[in-house]
Amino acid sequence: MINSGVFIAMAVVAGAGILIGLILGIADSKLHVDVDEKEQAILEALPGNNCGGCGFPGCSGCAAAIAKGEASVNQCPVGGAAVAATISQIMGVDAGESKRMVAFVHCQGDCNQATQRYEYTGAPDCRVIDQVPGQGPKTCTFGCLGGGTCERVCPFDAIHVVNGIAVVDREACKACGKCVAICPRHLIDLIPYDATEAVGCMSKDKGPAVMKYCKVGCIGCGICAKNCPSGAVVVENNVAVIDQEKCTHCGTCAEKCPKKAITVIG
Repeated sequence: MINSGVFIAMAVVAGAGILIGLILGIADSKLHVDVDEKEQAILEALPGNNCGGCGFPGCSGCAAAIAKGEASVNQCPVGGAAVAATISQIMGVDAGESKRMVAFVHCQGDCNQATQRYEYTGAPDCRVIDQVPGQGPKTCTFGCLGGGTCERVCPFDAIHVVNGIAVVDREACKACGKCVAICPRHLIDLIPYDATEAVGCMSKDKGPAVMKYCKVGCIGCGICAKNCPSGAVVVENNVAVIDQEKCTHCGTCAEKCPKKAITVIG
């Protein structure tokens, strides 16, 4: 025969279980969030790198924005055309043209080409180096600082400091834009993957000054602009700039450049 103490204990446990069940049931009904099936499908289609290159906080943020129509189906730079095509099917819209982009460093002033005023032994961070006396050890105050900040922030191991300057691995680069955003000198930007010429210099100094500190710096002579048959090259603030939309990839600018500041890529 069950004594009264045991019976009371069993009743208390059973009552507590029923109460907790009721509370959980009410909480579930109050806090339930409907899952957007399109959003979930888009999230599964995204590569999952959570790099932020799309402009949203991770892949979940990007998926939510696309599902709501607040972002395009080709918003993800990492996924490229293949992911855009999948998401366009989910959304029932045309993906449109998706152009592959790649990061490019506008500097060729490595340890062999550019002069230095002193040896830097501080923190290997370009943001710090840019603030030290003279804006770093290099004589050129526009060139790559070589601190590797871009290298460390890249989630795809696509950029490395080689002989004092950052160099992009075009095949590994996913155009997430993290290196572009973190470079304190704004030397990195995204250009079309199929671009064949780009200016490897961002110095705004006049030609005579550039020639003193860099063997491959742009001197703003304008020969590239004068010889470009498509009008894709102009000189702005003493440095050549190529409009990649106008460029026909003829290679004339790189061929004519007396300082080889325009590099052939691809």
